[in-house]
Amino acid sequence: MKRAARLRLVRCKLPKLKSFRERITLTFLGVLAVLMSLSLLVSSQGINHFAQLAAQRDMAANSRVFDNIIENRAAVMQASANVVARDFGFRSAYAVGDRATLASALDSLAARTGSRVAMVIGLDGSIVTSSNAPAIDGSAVFATLEDQQSRGVIDLGGQLGLAVAAPIEMPDLAGWLLVAQPMSRADMTKLSKLSAVAIEASVTTANRLPAALSGIPSGTIVEVDLAGETVLARISPLPSMQTAVAPRLILTHSLADAMAGYAWLKLLLLFIALVGLAVAGWLAVKLSARVTRPLSALTDAVRRFGSGEVIRVAVAGDDEIAALASNFNSMVDAIDERERQITHVALHDSLTGLPNRRFFIEKLDRAIDTQSDERRNLIAFIDLDDFKLINDTLGHPTGDELLRIVSQRLQAAMPEAELARFGGDEFGILLQGLNAEANLARIAQLLSKTLTGEILIGEQAVALSASFGIAVGPADGADRETLLKNADLALYQAKNDGKGAYHFFEAALDEEARRRRKLEVDLRSAIREGQFEVYFQPLYSVAEQQIKGFEALLRWNHPVQGMVSPADFIPLAEDSGLIVPIGEWVLRETCRIAATWPNSMMVAVNVSPKQFASPGLKQTVIQALSASGLPAERLELEITESIFIGNVKRTLETLHSLRALGIRIALDDFGTGYSSLSYLRSFPFDKLKIDQSFVRGLETEASGFAIIRAIITLAHALGIEALAEGVEELTQLDVLQREGCDLVQGYLVNRPVPAAAVHELIQRFGVEIQGQRFAGSVA
Repeated sequence: MKRAARLRLVRCKLPKLKSFRERITLTFLGVLAVLMSLSLLVSSQGINHFAQLAAQRDMAANSRVFDNIIENRAAVMQASANVVARDFGFRSAYAVGDRATLASALDSLAARTGSRVAMVIGLDGSIVTSSNAPAIDGSAVFATLEDQQSRGVIDLGGQLGLAVAAPIEMPDLAGWLLVAQPMSRADMTKLSKLSAVAIEASVTTANRLPAALSGIPSGTIVEVDLAGETVLARISPLPSMQTAVAPRLILTHSLADAMAGYAWLKLLLLFIALVGLAVAGWLAVKLSARVTRPLSALTDAVRRFGSGEVIRVAVAGDDEIAALASNFNSMVDAIDERERQITHVALHDSLTGLPNRRFFIEKLDRAIDTQSDERRNLIAFIDLDDFKLINDTLGHPTGDELLRIVSQRLQAAMPEAELARFGGDEFGILLQGLNAEANLARIAQLLSKTLTGEILIGEQAVALSASFGIAVGPADGADRETLLKNADLALYQAKNDGKGAYHFFEAALDEEARRRRKLEVDLRSAIREGQFEVYFQPLYSVAEQQIKGFEALLRWNHPVQGMVSPADFIPLAEDSGLIVPIGEWVLRETCRIAATWPNSMMVAVNVSPKQFASPGLKQTVIQALSASGLPAERLELEITESIFIGNVKRTLETLHSLRALGIRIALDDFGTGYSSLSYLRSFPFDKLKIDQSFVRGLETEASGFAIIRAIITLAHALGIEALAEGVEELTQLDVLQREGCDLVQGYLVNRPVPAAAVHELIQRFGVEIQGQRFAGSVA
């Protein structure tokens, strides 16, 4: 019995494979078949899982779309209701109880918004409705209105609808205007068509939810069986404007439909696996015969190459293995060359060919290791002046060529120095081994001469100017971080000194940097703690001899330092970007204060270039005017010519959009910026502000008088008001009056005053000083 069983087992054994080629082929095919089977199984499960997750993501995304659509519909209805509720005629009809007029207005509102119901609910519970409106429980709605809920769902005669309410104020609350729009299945079907996936939407109350959906947590997406079908469902509550109504938004998405779109992918994977297995079998037969002999040599070469040794294998014959060996050798050569190129690219600037900041710092580290009082290291940080302006006006190719020329000049002037381009228009120079007698001033003068002059690029002459800061170790820093920081501080001081300047590091610069950092921290605290205050300087009409308005000026009352000069904190706010939130606060506060002035008084607010370039400027202006109630024609925004540097088209579009609101636009510091006349031709400004530097020149310079006359004449020819800043002497006022200047501003009229003193100043100028000279009028 046992012997018979042993014989049967022997007969079932597979034939023994003696050929190494056959073993490689069959082993390769067997392993590949197993792996492909497992891959297909895992891929199928992964596709199913991915499909379900994708359906859930689509469901979640489109759920937010539904929420936004309903919110937008409510916002549109709210806007229409607010307009009608604030309409003078409507409020008058409501005040006198003209029900016929109210009903007509409600019918018009319902028709315009596509609503079914428009009604007025009085404080006494009385109701006036539009035509064909269903019966509504006003008392239930009245309770939510008293809780100041202005949006929600109500019951429109057995059908749910979206409703909004707007208060009727005269000026106190006298009632509410309510507008409602049905949320029928047809309406929800239309909304569903806006979704990217097939979602069914409906609105019902909590007590009418199907049993399968009643236990779903609000706002979550779950898989449930609904009417014999597996679906993804999401239940979210909607706000209610009736105490007895608990509305719910139901969104469902068929999971079977979501999975059906991936069936083709499973078939494609199966087809690819079968084709791959067939191709792999054929390749295994072909390659196994060629692999055995050179396999050990290639394996050894790969192992040694992986350990970092550059090794090549001998190529014999012209078959596939020989080609593989040849390709291996080519790969080794290519990787070796690529590593050299990558190392060069990682340490050099592609535009100029100079070392980059990383390479510069590596060389600086080696130089610092050997520096001493007798072997000093000089570091210079260079920044090209007006490089952004050159790029914007002449184009980036011109700017790139300028950078190449600068690098060539530096290499020619200082061949012994280590040069680097840090990025943009910034360069670094390292001079090593300078002894105590080295003339550092001469080195700085050589750099200044190299970086100053006129360069011809193509047919375009470009003015070259640069600012640079110098630090010398070990006196200015015994380590890399300190030396780099001090060179950067020196560069910052050089840029503050003006174009084409250079500066050696001084200990006071570090102290000034710490002071600036402390001031920036305090500036951020001042925004949060409300330490700013708006002062106002009068704008005086020369012809009418009375105040026509005020310019808003920002003041900072520091809790420790007292009043901080705007000359100290405004540039810091510009550099740090804090000028944008500060400017928005100034605009809102100024509009709020100016709204309390007489209607004839306008107010001017300065807008910084960064605030002007921010995308939210127009919205900030609209919100400030809306919140304060200040008419747009009483607000004037003052800009400088620097906003035109860069995207002139976008600047003009912004100016025109502000002008469309009714706001006046003034060009400040006229004549001190760039290409002023071209801007006057591009945009019709309301006012030109003559810079105070020209006004001061009236008494000492004949050219100052000529410039004043030319600006006033130009302004009048273009129909623009002319205002002179910095008027402090009667002689200046006399000249400006003779030349026909419209407005003046300065200490001769009055110093800036707090908001609380504006009304007194208006009264004093209107009663006591009107028609008189300015003697003694300075506050």
